[in-house]
Amino acid sequence: MPLMNVPSAELLRSAIIRSLRKQGYRVHDGIIHLPKDPTKDDFRALNELALHKKLEVSGPGVRSYEDQLIQYIADGHQVITNEIRPKLVVVRPGSENELLFRYACLHWSIPVSAGYGRRLRFLVFDESNGKLMGLFGLGDPVYSMRARDNWIGWDKENKAQHLYHIMDAYVLGAVPPYSFLLGGKLIALLVCSNEVRDAFREKYNGKKSLIRQETRPPYLTLVTTTSALGRSSIYNRIRINGQQYWTSLGFTQGSGEFHFSNGVYGDIRAYVEKYCEPTAKHIAWGTGFRNKREVIRKCLSQIGLSADLIYHGIRREIFAAPLGRDAIRFLKGEVKRPCFYNWTASELSEAFKNRWLIGRAERKPDYREYTREQYRLWPSKKKINKGGN
Repeated sequence: MPLMNVPSAELLRSAIIRSLRKQGYRVHDGIIHLPKDPTKDDFRALNELALHKKLEVSGPGVRSYEDQLIQYIADGHQVITNEIRPKLVVVRPGSENELLFRYACLHWSIPVSAGYGRRLRFLVFDESNGKLMGLFGLGDPVYSMRARDNWIGWDKENKAQHLYHIMDAYVLGAVPPYSFLLGGKLIALLVCSNEVRDAFREKYNGKKSLIRQETRPPYLTLVTTTSALGRSSIYNRIRINGQQYWTSLGFTQGSGEFHFSNGVYGDIRAYVEKYCEPTAKHIAWGTGFRNKREVIRKCLSQIGLSADLIYHGIRREIFAAPLGRDAIRFLKGEVKRPCFYNWTASELSEAFKNRWLIGRAERKPDYREYTREQYRLWPSKKKINKGGN
């Protein structure tokens, strides 16, 4: 494989600034400035180039299957609200469900990562018609998250010992037409189900943790997530019969790497591999750079740009769902078991139908007009052939 050409520091500086401005950011004195009084549409626009790049990179492996995969998307008239029966399915590597998961993720309003470290992925189907309702993916949480750590009340040792028992929902949501029926709230509820904890236990029971090389009880005790675009309407007010399932912990600092993932990251990576040394090291991580964020920080410092460009300014709301009455005490090392809640997927689904679904369908019947063709990412081969005759 030929080596990638490495740009000069001057050319790379210009490319990074040009890329940021093309996305809609103002860059002044080494700091990114958002549009004045940004709306969610502004945030979507800022993600647009990164989404196009994601589609360019990930699309070829999925595109040829679109006619097959789009059959899992319901037409609105196929959704009979009083017959909906959600079913959780674990996504297995190499399966058609994995392709469907990847295909659905390409429709998200922000670029979806593949998750970090440990990973569990789920699809939610409507058994009444065999159609896809939504999905979520769980991966390793970031090590440092001030709002989460302060909320739990962790000290350094307890966090190192118990972070293993937390997973982060790096993607979570419903697909249309179920999304028009507040289906995102259903998916958020199902994350808290016994079935998800059981899948975690089945996959990780008896396995040693990567960093500390310790075997721990396979307890999934807390799930965290962050909203896609600022304040969330999915996780707020998910309360049924006095039970609050998700709790808002505050907002992120607005940092990340997605705004470098639109064509310029390849040059950044090539430059760093030639001129920089990895410093965020651990024997379990191998010999390279730990993640994209380390690569970008190294590059910015090396070429004379401010490391503060890592702050894109889109602050996302952080949420946490404890899965047991003693979840927080367990994570702090005060008790030996989390005292798990007993929430089955079927019970949570029924609660969702009674609390949100039926009323929403009556008030907003427009979902019935939705057609699966609206979900298509690429032009249909049949339409192209027909148009050419």
